[in-house]
Amino acid sequence: MGNPPSQHSENTNGGPLRFRTLNDLLDSTDEVLDYEYSGVCMLAADEPMGVDEALEEECWREAMNCELQSIQENNTWYYADLPKGHKAIGLKWFYKVKRDPEGNIVKHKARLVAKGYAQRHGVDYEEVFAPVARLETIRLILALAAHGKWEVHHMDVKSAFLNGDLQEEVYAHQPPGFLNPRHPGKVLKLKKALYGLKQAPRAWNAKLDHELVKLGFCRSEEEHAAYTRGSGDTLLLLGVYVDDLIICGPDNKKILEFKQQMSRTFSMSDLGLLSYYLGMEVKQKPGEITICQRAYATRIVEQCGMTGCNLVDAPMEQNIKLLPGRPDLAKDVTKFRSIVGSLRYLVNTRPDIAFSVGMVSKFMESPTTEHWAAIKRIVRYVAGTSEYGCRFVSRTSTNRELLGYSDSDHAGDLKKRKSTSGVVFFLNGNVVTWTS
Repeated sequence: MGNPPSQHSENTNGGPLRFRTLNDLLDSTDEVLDYEYSGVCMLAADEPMGVDEALEEECWREAMNCELQSIQENNTWYYADLPKGHKAIGLKWFYKVKRDPEGNIVKHKARLVAKGYAQRHGVDYEEVFAPVARLETIRLILALAAHGKWEVHHMDVKSAFLNGDLQEEVYAHQPPGFLNPRHPGKVLKLKKALYGLKQAPRAWNAKLDHELVKLGFCRSEEEHAAYTRGSGDTLLLLGVYVDDLIICGPDNKKILEFKQQMSRTFSMSDLGLLSYYLGMEVKQKPGEITICQRAYATRIVEQCGMTGCNLVDAPMEQNIKLLPGRPDLAKDVTKFRSIVGSLRYLVNTRPDIAFSVGMVSKFMESPTTEHWAAIKRIVRYVAGTSEYGCRFVSRTSTNRELLGYSDSDHAGDLKKRKSTSGVVFFLNGNVVTWTS
């Protein structure tokens, strides 16, 4: 047989073919440059798609057994008959390959998650909100640590949500792939929270807060995820982001004492000096702390397919004016929003792009060619400044001085004539918060 006809061939009636062959599809497919899609392909090779596939690999079987062991040691559930009028919640396995900033595999992690979407408000859950430390608070703690020449330490609570005590009556099915042969017809009565339950974050936060107060910590009234204990040379500062704790203070012995206290209460991982936190790379020297998102910035450039692009020395042209576009002229709306969202997270260590990212964020509904040109210029700037970040250093002055600046472009919006304001605050000469 000869080669199949291409998509551009005509049939015997003189019209175009109404089908495409596999060769046609492969020949017309462009090389995938979008990092988002290529990343999905890489992850598919590393992470199993279901429990049956996971059970075939030793690394994932070990990860699942480790998760179940943590749950059992924590006395999370017991087997029971499902009472009339109650509905059991399903459970599902999630798999994640943990990588370092360079992309190397650090850990295979399996998490047993409850299908919380099946829960009913007022029946098996009530409160769901739980506070976490804002990134402004994290930068403030780092600035105080640099000023005082303190070390910043990092701890992680293993299976944190499993420590939260449940107040409601919640039942769940047995884990997929791990049916107990001695209790084949029973369900699990949950005594403590599981990941995925709507009240799990709230229950964990309440448990952690209770234990920290018992250890003598005082929670900040303005920032409920920040705690202090002692004063002067015995001061300890603590920032909480779900299950990640950062600790600093003038006395390293007090930090070690706190770590031992926490290890007696929870199953903890002592990660030593803070080096990587919420996507931020942290470097510590005596009297100096720097944070940046180098790897994250590089991924944004790759996601846009602009690796090796021409670099620029400013994120936006001076005095540029952008107008809203018409919906029928919008270009690649989903990808535009994805890139803007990524850039907005990059702003957490890059005040130099706050204004320009805020400017393009106003046009996510209907981005046009002009808006795309503006965002690509930002990406070209980021490509040449991926090492940029924030540097906190110790100053000679012992006073903690808070200094703020603000400015406005005075009716810079061409359509609504609204102004764009910029605010930045420094603590002891170190930038800690900004907005535009």
